Amino acid sequence: MTVHIEDAGTRSEPIIRGKSLTAVNEATLKTVIDTGEWGTIITDEPIAHGGTGEGPSPLQTVLGALCGCEGVTFKRAADDMGLDYEGIEFEAAYTIDIRGRQGDRRVRPHFQTIKVVARVYTSASPQHLREVVEETEARCPVLNLVKDAGVDITMVWQREQV
Repeated sequence: MTVHIEDAGTRSEPIIRGKSLTAVNEATLKTVIDTGEWGTIITDEPIAHGGTGEGPSPLQTVLGALCGCEGVTFKRAADDMGLDYEGIEFEAAYTIDIRGRQGDRRVRPHFQTIKVVARVYTSASPQHLREVVEETEARCPVLNLVKDAGVDITMVWQREQV
């Protein structure tokens, strides 16, 4: 008898998960997104840009998703790699050339640049933090999605001693 034992780290077959949501846009700049168990999210544009100002822009939502995904991924990597920390504070900004969304097909309609500063509150060594950051950036789905879109992204990780 042959016994073959695999763990999730050695499986060669994909482990696929899926999530879904619904969204409604009533011919305005506002979209109401129903995530089901987590309630609703509104994306909108400022009143000055023709929206109702009831929520962040879709691009701000992507930027927030990037910070949230980095936070989740960092926590998982830190747990896997034995790094203790008290939290992370993110500051994020983007630039966009609005000619793209105005219809100029020579210009990308999405982010030109993104800069994220992540302050990690930890007593871990700079080297240990660096290792967890490298693992985080390799694993983070949203970061890699943005990178794959060709966005010029700068991630700055700062160690804040606790």
